[in-house]
Amino acid sequence: MSKAFVTLVTNDGFATGARALVNSLRATETDADIVVMHTDGVSTAVLPEAIHHRVELLETSEAFNARHAKREVHANAPFTKGRKPEFHTPLDNFAKLRLWQLPYDRVVFLDADTLVLRNIDVLFDYPEFCAAPNVYESLADFHRLNSGVFTARPSQATFDAMMTRLDAPDAYWRRTDQTFLQEFFPDWHGLPIYYNMLQYVWFNLPQLWDWASVKVVHYQYEKPWERGHPRAEQLGPLIDLWYAHAEGVAPDPNSLVNPCAR
Repeated sequence: MSKAFVTLVTNDGFATGARALVNSLRATETDADIVVMHTDGVSTAVLPEAIHHRVELLETSEAFNARHAKREVHANAPFTKGRKPEFHTPLDNFAKLRLWQLPYDRVVFLDADTLVLRNIDVLFDYPEFCAAPNVYESLADFHRLNSGVFTARPSQATFDAMMTRLDAPDAYWRRTDQTFLQEFFPDWHGLPIYYNMLQYVWFNLPQLWDWASVKVVHYQYEKPWERGHPRAEQLGPLIDLWYAHAEGVAPDPNSLVNPCAR
């Protein structure tokens, strides 16, 4: 059985994140391949040492691209909870569907703005499609998935079916790939939030944050490598953790202090 952890890099900003992610995966002593899918706009010189797999953006229609352009998406669904960095391009998110074309039996996808704190190879035994809920402000969000971490079984037939559904006439995916994947896999299996712990839980729902359980930290909205971002003070311990992994140091997560205990 071939298996791989896969991430996607479509610009140099996310290449920065991917370097820390790859370091964190290696620290878990996984025996799976680590694959960085990247588009033409990213120089391989800035990518981490991993298996590099060049991909193209999806061949979607002009009308689809116009509906999902950055200005349109942000106007229809403005970010009121946090701030996305300038390099965020919503249309690029759909390129992660290319993983269904990879030559692997099983894949665990991780956004480039995540860190893996403990070995999560067990996810390769999970079925397609598993993802954690998009919980970071309210428990009411358990019904929505977050596509920062998910399990997949690559298949060209699945990819072809996705493309047919994705670019249907007048199709609009409000949360881009997340909305699409939730509709394409309506019976998605929910992972515990600890497999995709969104950073805003740190200050919005601190009672849920338990370092003894957290497997993956996901830096949604502001990125830890952005200097002086608006949440930098609130998220200081998580930013310090990211920099440690970026520098190739993997601190014991059990040595970290939970927010409620600070």
